[in-house]
Amino acid sequence: MSEERFIDLESKLAHQDQILHELNDVVTEQQAKIMQIEELCKMLIQRARSSSEILLDSDSGDERPPHY
Repeated sequence: MSEERFIDLESKLAHQDQILHELNDVVTEQQAKIMQIEELCKMLIQRARSSSEILLDSDSGDERPPHY
């Protein structure tokens, strides 16, 4: 293998290695954001369920029927 070709291959490998590290950083950031969004969704679902339970409990007890 010629010296020039060897240097070209090393350069390409170094470039690919840099790109791989950058992609890994992006994937890691995206995973962290996905986990945050999943936690937020869980909290919102719990809050919605709690709110609907509170509304259902408060509506059913003290109201008079419409024919009174």
